[in-house]
Amino acid sequence: MVPLSWYLILSGILFSLGVLGFLLKRNIITIFMSIELMLNAVNLSFVAFANYWHTHPVADKSIVPLSGQVFVFFVMVVAAAEAAVGLAIIIAVFRTRETLNVDRVNLLKL
Repeated sequence: MVPLSWYLILSGILFSLGVLGFLLKRNIITIFMSIELMLNAVNLSFVAFANYWHTHPVADKSIVPLSGQVFVFFVMVVAAAEAAVGLAIIIAVFRTRETLNVDRVNLLKL
């Protein structure tokens, strides 16, 4: 059985990579993928904690065993909505500016 700490370390590494990609990259698609990576890292930690609380002998059994999976479901719904709206915005920006570089996209300036 894999210990909980390994899942949390992997989740932390994935989240850190997502933050680095968000802060350092200038392409809108890469930034979008970095946000999705951060959401998936959080999902991994939710599922790991849910499994820990369900199987660990000293864990509080009053917690609903599927609560982590329920949170993951809601995060996935938000991620799907974000993907639909975000990709529509990215396509609209590309059609008007013909670039996906964040530094060159200045839609609010005249």
